[in-house]
Amino acid sequence: MRFRPIARLLASLASLIMATTLAAAAVDAPADPAAKQIAAFHEALLDSMKEAKQLGVTGRYNKLKPVIERTFDLSAMTSEAVGASFSSLSASDQRALIDAFERMTVASYAHNFDGYSGERFTMDPNVPVRGDHKLVQTMLVVPKDKPHAFNYVLHQVGGTWKVIDILLEGYVSQAATKRSDFSATVAQGGAKALVTRLNTISDGLLRGA
Repeated sequence: MRFRPIARLLASLASLIMATTLAAAAVDAPADPAAKQIAAFHEALLDSMKEAKQLGVTGRYNKLKPVIERTFDLSAMTSEAVGASFSSLSASDQRALIDAFERMTVASYAHNFDGYSGERFTMDPNVPVRGDHKLVQTMLVVPKDKPHAFNYVLHQVGGTWKVIDILLEGYVSQAATKRSDFSATVAQGGAKALVTRLNTISDGLLRGA
């Protein structure tokens, strides 16, 4: 299965990010369906953070896994992160990479969001559209620290809006950041080498390393 590259999309969305300003307060009930998807994800993430100590990293992983599967198009994200070589891999290798990428994604959230001290998310009510993609712009507001922008690029999968990339600090594409590293690993050792590497990363995150 092949997915449309999003490099040109991200370039056009960047201008929209510069032209809009995030709302000062959280949006409780966004009208846009893509924004609703992100609001539900953030609510689940904050719930996990509030229960972080009781759940432990494994409990947070189990709590967040179904939420991330509902929110993210993990197949498309894996394809974009691996790059052009993904489409030439066998179906079994693609499936193994998607599973390993999902495990690393969930483990990263379980590891990094490991407590709660009054954090909240804000969301821009304006949702720019470019073709069949939408951009949901949010901020993680951290007490006594600077806010951090998490801007989500979404497309529709079976009528549901799902994330295909996250622009950290508003403009740094997670897919683009991973691509050179992931594609080099596949080029040198094949899909199995990248699966092993992703699972090793996940193991470290779930151990708290």
